Amino acid sequence: MLLELEDVHVHYGKVEALKGVSLAVDEGEIVALIGANGAGKTTTLKTISGVRPVTAGRIHFAGTSLLGVPAHDRVRLGISQAPEGRHVFPGMTVLENLEMGAYARKGAKGSLDPDLERVFGLFPRLAERRKQSGGTLSGGEQQMLAIGRALMARPGVLLLDEPSMGLAPRLVTQIFEIVTEINSQGTTVLLVEQNAVQALQRAHRAYVLETGRVVKSAPASDLLDDDEVRAAYLGAM
Repeated sequence: MLLELEDVHVHYGKVEALKGVSLAVDEGEIVALIGANGAGKTTTLKTISGVRPVTAGRIHFAGTSLLGVPAHDRVRLGISQAPEGRHVFPGMTVLENLEMGAYARKGAKGSLDPDLERVFGLFPRLAERRKQSGGTLSGGEQQMLAIGRALMARPGVLLLDEPSMGLAPRLVTQIFEIVTEINSQGTTVLLVEQNAVQALQRAHRAYVLETGRVVKSAPASDLLDDDEVRAAYLGAM
């Protein structure tokens, strides 16, 4: 497995947010995490990327333990995240935002053209707006920029946190089509998404989190047909 979490516990003060989460992501997969608000999905991604410390448990990436490895070194190892809320640099241009995505790569300066070409190929709108400041982009364009910035690190696994949040239905479909294309180009994806239908339709496998615990794991197609999952997260289909 490319990425493995084993019995991971995480606290916010005295509150236990993750209560023994175990999951795995194999190279080349799209794996989805679904669940209600507060289930621990975002905390799981933050723990993998090094933003939240582990109270107990183990995390391995490409055979290397991540315990004690700071967030910026995890980027160098191949873990990159497009965070919930996008968090683009509003005063920087689109191009400067993308260049910041490659900041942790040693010797990246002067070798960004292939990466920019890839991002602009996935997101032609960003190519058109490369000199425009990030803060003036639409919500959909900022989401494209957040994903593109994360790709500039050349990640082995791309962590996507709520990429469809706040977007119009047409843009939601477009974003998920691009996620599928990113994966087809060879990037492994771990996806947190409130739009469980879209997530399960695109993912290979999925985990269901409830109050900090994994309560189900299965091929995504099986969860789409699971009566409990449909009733809890999928609504009318």
